[in-house]
Amino acid sequence: MTRFERYLTLWVALCIVAGIVLGHAWPGLFQAVAALEIAKVNIPVAVLIWLMIIPMLLKIDFAALRGVREHWRGIGVTLFINWAVKPFSMTLLATLFIGFLFRPYLPVGEINSYIAGLILLAAAPCTAMVFVWSNLTNGEPHFTLSQVALNDTIMVFAFAPIVGLLLGLSAITVPWDTLILSVVLYIVLPVIGAQFLRRRLLAAGDSHALERLLARLQPVSLVSLLATLVVLFGFQGRQIVHQPIIIALLAVPIVIQVYFNSALAYLLNRLAGEQHCIAGPSALIGASNFFELAVAAAISLFGFNSGAALATVVGVLVEVPVMLSVVALVNRSKVWYERGAARHRETSNA
Repeated sequence: MTRFERYLTLWVALCIVAGIVLGHAWPGLFQAVAALEIAKVNIPVAVLIWLMIIPMLLKIDFAALRGVREHWRGIGVTLFINWAVKPFSMTLLATLFIGFLFRPYLPVGEINSYIAGLILLAAAPCTAMVFVWSNLTNGEPHFTLSQVALNDTIMVFAFAPIVGLLLGLSAITVPWDTLILSVVLYIVLPVIGAQFLRRRLLAAGDSHALERLLARLQPVSLVSLLATLVVLFGFQGRQIVHQPIIIALLAVPIVIQVYFNSALAYLLNRLAGEQHCIAGPSALIGASNFFELAVAAAISLFGFNSGAALATVVGVLVEVPVMLSVVALVNRSKVWYERGAARHRETSNA
């Protein structure tokens, strides 16, 4: 993790302040940006999102799917957490905290929108930062790569149905045409474009060409994310100034969800007798989110000014410090984990 990435939370916080200040100073500028739409897709934001996502997807080698069977227990646990637990647990947490416990402290008209944003955040498994978290826990790199490739493949087909189902359960009207357009625009096309570019670079015979391109694009990806946040908070500024506690309240279900899902994945891997180098990245993949996709989908579905867009941005704010704390817990519990995993392996072999 570079120094810039390590302090991502600080840069996000500074962009929040900058966006609020600029939104108050030049509201007309942000209204002009919001007006640049085609088929409900904001063109400037779409460009920024692509600049965020493409570098991440360039890292994915879908040929790694051939190795899925080598670590089937760990992959099974992660898939179970990502697709059968996390979206539904977040729906419950969001409904409990945002819909009931925190309801008196939040704008009544935005309650459902906040819940929708949290659902979008949980329905997209992390793609890029997983490699960082896995490296910090000495995770098995081939497992991490094959798991991310499999998750991205599933996400192409499962993201829209799961989001539509859960938004429907939360009594939120689903604009299916916009949701499907978001999936095509922010998942399908970037995956195709990134894989085409990746294969062209590798086919040229220079094995370092891809690494050099990724090194150049990584700062562009992070700067695009921060620019998107400035634009978002330019619209959200007045609401946040009047009720600054909103961000803290929205962070509560996100933080609980991260610890719950990472702990569940970690324990299930231990019960399955998986090695620690598999359980670590499995737990981290099961807990983190593809917040860039969530931000893009929230803007497309509900707009810049929506509570959904704000809720997804809070996910960006808490991602790095919370995930680093999970990394620390995974590393410090290695002896305890391996003792239990070995015992379960012996029991299953007996």
